[in-house]
Amino acid sequence: MVRTNNVTELIFSGLFEDPEVQRACFVVFLPVYLATVVGNGLIVLTVRVSKSLRTPMYFFLSHLSLVEISYSSTVVPKFITDLLSKIKTISLEGCVAQIFFFHFFGVTEILLLVVMAYDRCVAICKPLHYMSIMNRQLCYILVAGSWLGGFFHSIIQVLITIQLPFCGPNVIDHYFCDLQPLFKLACTDTSVEGVVVLANSGLIALCSFLLLVSSYVVILLSLRNHSAEGRRKALSTCASHLTVVTLFFGPAIFLYMRPTSTFTEDKLVAVFYTVVTPMLNPIIYTLRNAEVKVAMRRLWGKKENSGMERNWESD
Repeated sequence: MVRTNNVTELIFSGLFEDPEVQRACFVVFLPVYLATVVGNGLIVLTVRVSKSLRTPMYFFLSHLSLVEISYSSTVVPKFITDLLSKIKTISLEGCVAQIFFFHFFGVTEILLLVVMAYDRCVAICKPLHYMSIMNRQLCYILVAGSWLGGFFHSIIQVLITIQLPFCGPNVIDHYFCDLQPLFKLACTDTSVEGVVVLANSGLIALCSFLLLVSSYVVILLSLRNHSAEGRRKALSTCASHLTVVTLFFGPAIFLYMRPTSTFTEDKLVAVFYTVVTPMLNPIIYTLRNAEVKVAMRRLWGKKENSGMERNWESD
């Protein structure tokens, strides 16, 4: 798969070298990952079965939660099992596959966050035309575009990687496969590839972040014409999304929009957005969203009121 004669297996240096610290991390991160899967899975299930949540906003939220599960599962299960292993290995083909899916789901999440910001912008700035603008067809197109955008981005990353020769050493200075640590092992100059990766990864994150900021500037300007109660409800709805955006984009821009390094701090930042952030998202959305909390209570104990179904379902 990759042009090489000498390297078929890579060894992760890991997050920490002390076995006791690694075992402590295992005890911490295993429940975090399980909470990520259960929490996001519960949101997907709740949105799917609850008629009161069949609106564009929750449609996008369910896809975001699905992406969070997939994104975290690309890295975290292998990372957790490696915490109990003395030698942490992965095949070269497995490394390339991990890079593909990590960037696939990561960029899909970025694009979904942009879509969700656009949805909130339309809902607040054009409330009377919201249901006609955000119709079922457009929602499907936006979600499909997010998944396709992530796919094409990852294809570029993989095409760059599989052309590199690897002849040793085979120790990758990270706890999962990413492009910059892997480039350091290539038996050739990768400065051009590094620039391409910067343009493909860092600029996607930066441009998407600027689009998100622009959307919320428009929202804030629009809220000047709303009542105090209207502003409160709109800001409450947007607060969860803004929190998730900050938690995701902050570490991503920090890592991808500056020169690479081997500092342990970089690995700790990566732990935050690969392990911790996917777990926080369902907590953030449920704690600040009364409709989701009510729907979850109904899902577990009460019969859904069919009369609360929204017009969007029948578009």
